[in-house]
Amino acid sequence: MIKIFRVFGVFRGLNNDRLMYDLKIVNAQMVDFEQQEFVLCDLGIEQGKIAEIGAITAPAKKEIDAGGQVAAPGFLDIHMHEEVLGESADGDDYDIANKMLLMGVTTCVGGNCGKNRQPAKEFLTFIDQHGAPVNYLLYVGHNSLRQYVGVPTSYDKATPAQIEQMQQHVRSALDDGVIGISFGFEYDPGIELNETIQVCQAAADRQILLAAHYRSDAAAGLDSIREMIEISKITGQPMQISHLGSCTAMGYMRESLEIIQAAIDTGVDVEADCYPYHAFCTFIGSAVFDEGCFERWNTSYDSILLTEEPFKGQYCSEELFHKARKEYPNMLAVAFVMNEEEVIECLKAPIVTVASDGVLRKGNGHPRAAGTFPRVLGRYVRERQELTLIEALEKMTLKPARRLKLDQHKGQIKVGWDADLVIFDPATILDGATFEAPALPPEGIQAVIVNGELAVQGTQIVNARLGRAIRRQDIPGWEV
Repeated sequence: MIKIFRVFGVFRGLNNDRLMYDLKIVNAQMVDFEQQEFVLCDLGIEQGKIAEIGAITAPAKKEIDAGGQVAAPGFLDIHMHEEVLGESADGDDYDIANKMLLMGVTTCVGGNCGKNRQPAKEFLTFIDQHGAPVNYLLYVGHNSLRQYVGVPTSYDKATPAQIEQMQQHVRSALDDGVIGISFGFEYDPGIELNETIQVCQAAADRQILLAAHYRSDAAAGLDSIREMIEISKITGQPMQISHLGSCTAMGYMRESLEIIQAAIDTGVDVEADCYPYHAFCTFIGSAVFDEGCFERWNTSYDSILLTEEPFKGQYCSEELFHKARKEYPNMLAVAFVMNEEEVIECLKAPIVTVASDGVLRKGNGHPRAAGTFPRVLGRYVRERQELTLIEALEKMTLKPARRLKLDQHKGQIKVGWDADLVIFDPATILDGATFEAPALPPEGIQAVIVNGELAVQGTQIVNARLGRAIRRQDIPGWEV
C-alpha cells in the first residue's frame, strides 16, 4: 500500500521568478526518503536541476503527466560492465547502456571485477565528446593492469617490477578521474594478498573506493569475504563486495552477512551489492569454471547455459562444456547455481545495494543487464512483498549515491539536485528480459529523464546522449 499525501504549497527552489520551466512533471507520486512516504506533487525542472516541488502553476516548454505514477530518482547501478567506445567499438557503442537506460538507470559505475575494456581516459573522453545514454563513473581494474604490464597468465604472480608499473597506472587513472580500484580475484588465481595491498598503496594519499569480485564462492566464499574485509582493514579504504549473491547464495548467505555485519560493527567500512537472479554470467573460459567448480556448487554440466553462437541457447554436456572452454573461451555463459531464497535474503539485508552486474555482447548474455531494477520492483516488491517499495527504491538510489559520495546532488528528489528521474507504475512494472531473450525491455516505465531532459518514453529511447562522464574530481569527497 502506498501512502500518498497531496502537496498544496510549493517548496521554493531555483529560478522561482522564471515564467516557464524547461520541463514540468505533474501528478507524480514523488518518493520522499526523509519522511518515508510518497507525496503527490508536481516537479519543475530547469537547467538540468529540480527547481521546484509542489503544486506548480508556471508553464513549461514540455510537460509530462505522470498520472499518479511514482516518480523516483533515476536508478544508480553501482556495479555493471561498460562497453568499448570509439573507433575500437564493434557495433552499437552503447549496447549495454541503452538497456540500462530503458530500465530506469541514469547513472552507472563500470570497470568492475578488475576489468576495463579500454583505458579510462579514452572511455571518459569519448563520453565528453559524444554523450552517453547514462552518466558514467569508472574504477581502474587490477586484472586489466596485470595484463597490460605483461603478467604471463592469470595463474602467474606479478613481479615487483610489474607491481610498480601497476602502481604508476593506478595513479595515472586516478588523475584521469576513476573513483577507485576494482579486483577480480577469482579470475586471476595468481593474485596474492601482498600484490593487492601494494597496488592499493598507490592511492594511499587519496580517498578511493575498493570493489572486489571474491576469490572463490560457496563454502570457500566465507574466507573470500574475510579476505576482502582484511584488505579494507589494512589499506584503510572502504570495500564494496561485488555481487554477494553469486558468492554465497549456495547455502552460506546467512553466515556471510553475519561476517560482514560483524566487521562493520568493529568499524570496517564494508558493504555489498547483489542482483536479483539465481544464476551468474561470465566467460566460459575463465578460471571460474576450473576443475572443482561443480563440486563446490553441487551441480553438473547441465547447469551451464551458453549464450552465443555457435552454441546459443544450449545447456552443456560434459563434451560441450570442454569444447566451449577450449574453442570459444570468451563466450558468455550463464550458471544456474544459486538459491533464490538466499538471493532474496541478501537483497533484504540493510548492508546490500541492488546492482545489475550487467554485461551484454550484441544483445547476448544475462537478463540482469536489461531487467534487474524492474525485476526487484515487480517480483520482489509487488508480487512477493519481500521488500517495501520505499526500501527497494532506497537500495537503488540513495544508498548507492551515498556509497559513491554522490548524495549531495543525486539519489533523492530535492530542490537543487540533479533531475535524473524515472516515472513508473508500481502496479505493472516488471522485467521483460529472460534467459532466452536477455535484452527485452521492461514493462511499466512511463519515462526516464537524464540531466533534466526526456531520454525514454515508454519502451523507446528518444535521446541517448544526455549522460555525462563523472570523474572523481567532480565529486566532493573524492577530490583528494
